[in-house]
Amino acid sequence: MAGSYLYLAPQLPDAIGIREVEYQTPLRIYSSDEKLMAEYGEKRREPVTFDHLPPLFVQAVLAAEDERFFRHAGVDVKGLARAAVELIRYREIRSGGSTITMQVARNFFLDREQRFLRKFNEIVLAMQIEHILTKEQILELYLNKIYLGHRSYGAQAAAKVYYGKDIGELTLPQLAMIAGLPKAPSAYNPITNPERAVQRRNWILGRMHETGAITEEQMEQARQAPVTARYHTSRPEVEGAYVAEMARLAVADIIPGDLYTQGLRVITTVDSKRQEAAVRALREGLHEYDERHGYRGPLAEVDAGSLPELAWPQGDDAEAAPEDEAPQPELARAEEQDQESLSNDVVAWLDTFKDQPAYGPLRTAIVTEIREDAAAVLLGDGKQAVVAWKDISWARPALRKGYVGEKPKQVADVLKVGNVVYLRPVDDKNGAHWRLAQLPQAQSALVSLDPETGALQALQGGYSFSASNFNRAMQGQRQAGSVFKPFVYTAALENGFTPATIINDAPVVYDSAELGKAWRPKGSSGRFYGPTRMREALYRSLNLVSIRILRQVGIEQTMETLKEFGLPYDRFQRDLSLALGSGSLTPLELATAYAMFANGGYRVAPWYIDRIEDRDGHVLWRAPEVLRCDLPCADERARIATEEAAWEQREQLPTLLEREEVSLGNNNRDDQPPETLQPPPVLAPRTLDPEVAWLMNSMLQDVIKRGTGRQASSLGRKDLAGKTGTTNNHVDAWFSGYAPSLVTTVWVGLDTPTSLGWGEYGGRAAPPIWTSYMGKALDGVPETSLRQPPGIVSVRIDPKSGLVARSGNSNAIFEYFREDDVPEQESPYNDGSGGSPEQIF
Repeated sequence: MAGSYLYLAPQLPDAIGIREVEYQTPLRIYSSDEKLMAEYGEKRREPVTFDHLPPLFVQAVLAAEDERFFRHAGVDVKGLARAAVELIRYREIRSGGSTITMQVARNFFLDREQRFLRKFNEIVLAMQIEHILTKEQILELYLNKIYLGHRSYGAQAAAKVYYGKDIGELTLPQLAMIAGLPKAPSAYNPITNPERAVQRRNWILGRMHETGAITEEQMEQARQAPVTARYHTSRPEVEGAYVAEMARLAVADIIPGDLYTQGLRVITTVDSKRQEAAVRALREGLHEYDERHGYRGPLAEVDAGSLPELAWPQGDDAEAAPEDEAPQPELARAEEQDQESLSNDVVAWLDTFKDQPAYGPLRTAIVTEIREDAAAVLLGDGKQAVVAWKDISWARPALRKGYVGEKPKQVADVLKVGNVVYLRPVDDKNGAHWRLAQLPQAQSALVSLDPETGALQALQGGYSFSASNFNRAMQGQRQAGSVFKPFVYTAALENGFTPATIINDAPVVYDSAELGKAWRPKGSSGRFYGPTRMREALYRSLNLVSIRILRQVGIEQTMETLKEFGLPYDRFQRDLSLALGSGSLTPLELATAYAMFANGGYRVAPWYIDRIEDRDGHVLWRAPEVLRCDLPCADERARIATEEAAWEQREQLPTLLEREEVSLGNNNRDDQPPETLQPPPVLAPRTLDPEVAWLMNSMLQDVIKRGTGRQASSLGRKDLAGKTGTTNNHVDAWFSGYAPSLVTTVWVGLDTPTSLGWGEYGGRAAPPIWTSYMGKALDGVPETSLRQPPGIVSVRIDPKSGLVARSGNSNAIFEYFREDDVPEQESPYNDGSGGSPEQIF
C-alpha cells in the first residue's frame, strides 16, 4: 500500500486545491432591497455551511452512505473488504465501498468511470483530503456538491425543489427521503418513483434507529408518513422577468465568460414594492379593458359525460382565491400538485386539461357543475371552488370589430359543464374570490424612473413574460400621439411663445410638398374652440393648435428641441404630422424624456444595474455616479475625460472574473477581496432652460386638474402632471406623467397595430393603470413641487386675449411668464380676440 501511494500520489491533482473549490451556482437577479427576481443556470444550487444542516439530516446521510465516517481516516477498510467479497462472489460490482471522503475526491477531481485504478486514486486523494480538511468541512463539501435529481445540486437545493422549504424546516421523513437520493437520484426519486423512494427512506430510518440516532417510536411514525414531495420551481420573491432579462443581457456585456455557474448576484435599481404594484396595475387594467370587449369563449371543451360526478363544493371544500397572489415563475407552468392525496375521480377530471398553460395570476379550471347563479369548478391543483354570478356576468359574447353581444342573464348563457377556462384572483371590498377571465388580447407596458438620476424603479414589458418575452417597454416602438405634444409646446416656449399665446383652433387644409397631398387634420372630438390660449389648448389636447404651433416654430427648430430631450429625432418624419405624434417611441424613451419636466430640465439616461457581486458578496462592479451639471459642464467633462482615459488603460488588464481569481488566490479570500470596478461618472446636463421646464410643468399639471388626465386627480395629490395620448383609430393609448420624485409612462395597444375599439381613448385605457400604480408607488412619499425659478413672474391676464388685464377686468386670471415674455396690456378697445393675425390664422 505504501508503494502504491508513493507511485500514484505524484500523478494525481493536488488535493490542496479542495480548499479553493468554487461551486457552480446560478446567476441571480435581485431588486434593490435584494429580493430575488430571477435565476439563470442549469444547476440549482444553494451552498450552505455545515452549521446550517440539521443534525438529523447529517445522521441520516451517514446512516445511508458512511456509518463510520467520523471514525475512519478517509478509507473504510471494512467497506472495501465487503465490496471485494461481493465482487468475487457475484462477479460484478455490487457496492463500491467508497466513503464520503472518497466520493468527495471523485466528485471534485476524478471521472465517474468504474475502473480499479480510479478506486486506488480515490483512496490516495481521500487520505490527502483527510489531512487537509476537518470532517465537518468534508461533509459540507459533499452535501453541497452531490446531484440529487431535478437539476438540484446539494441538500439545500433539493429541499427547495422537492418540498419548497429550507433544509432546516423539513420533517424527519422528508430529511430521510433526501438522504436516500445520493445513491441513485433517479431510481429513488420521490416524484418520479415514489414507491422505491419510500422503500429507500424506510430503510434509512431503520439504519438511523440501529445507530441510535432516532427512537423506535420516531422510526415507526416517520415510516407511516405519506409522500409529500412534488416539484417546486424556483419561485421569485418579486415578479420582474422583463427587468431580469434586461439585466442578464447587460451583465453579459460587463462580465465575459460563463455567467451561469459563477454564483454572480446582480442587484438592480428596481424597488420591489413598486415593481409588484406595476405588475398588478398593468394586469388589472388589461383585464378591465378585456372585459369591456366581451368573452371569447372557453380554452377548450371536454365531453364530461364519461367523467365521474363531483359534489358541489361546500364550506372548507371550496377553494378561496388567494388574498395576495404570490409571484408566479414566469414560464408556462404545470400546476404543482400532490396527486397522491387526490381521489381517482378528481384525477380523472384533471387529466382532461393538464396540458393547458397558465400565465401570471391566471389559473386553469374546468367547470364541473352549473347553477343559475354560480358555477362549480375544479382548479388545476385539484381543489374545487365556486365562481359567483357577479364574477361571470361581465361575459357578453365578443363579436367582430370590437362589438359585444347581449348581456347574459344566467350562468348557462356563458358556461357549460366541461368548459376549460381561466380564473383570476380578485381581492376587493367583497373579499378574495375567483373571477372568470381570459388571457387579454391587448398588451401594455409600464416604465417608472427616478427623474433625478434615471434609475429604473419598475418595469413591466407585457402581461406575462411566459406568454410573450417581447419587452414592449424598451423594444416596442409605437406612435406617440398626443403624449408627444408637450415637446412641441416646449419648442414654442423656447421661441417666444407663452402659456397665454392665442392660437386658433379651427379647420385648416394644408397642401404641402412635404406631405405629398392635401391634408385636412381634425380634432378627436370634432369640435372647434376658436382662438385658444396655449395652456388651455394643451390640457384640451387640441390637434389643430399643435399643428399651427409647429408650423410657426418651424420643423427644424423643433427638431433642435427634440435633441435637447435626447429623443431619437432621426426616426421622425419631418412634416406637420409630427405635431400630432406621428413619430414612434418606446415607453422607456418617452419616460426618459418626461423626466426632464420632472427634474427641472436635466437630461438623464435610464439605468438599472446598481452593482454586481460575487458569490461571497464582494462587489465586482458598481454603476457609475450620475452628476447633474449646468451647461457647458466644462470642468466635469474634463475630469470625466481623465477618468475615462484611466479606465481604458485598466481595460487592458484581465477580465473581472480573471481579476477576481487572482485576488482571491493563495487561500487569502478574506484578506484580499476583489477590486471593485466603477466606470467614470455619467453626466446629466441641463439642456432645457429651468424657466421653460417650470412653465411646462405648470401646464402639464392643468392636464391633471382639468384636462384629459383628470382621472389621476383621484389620487388627491397636487404635485402630479402628465399628458394622455391616442393615435389614429385608437390604435395606441398612452399616459405619461410624474410627480417630482417619480416619472411613469404607460402604453396600451395590440402587438399588431389594430384599433383598440371605439371609445378607447388614451384617457380611458392607459390612465387607470397609471393611477393604480402611482397611488401605491407614491404611498408615503410627501408632496413636493418644482422650485419656481427667479425669472418667472405671475401676471393677471384677460383669458380671451392673453394680454395683461386692465385693472377693472372682472374676468382676469393669473398666468405665469418669463420676465422677458410678459405680454403688453390689453387695449381699452380690444375686441377680445387677442394675438396677431399670424398667430390666429
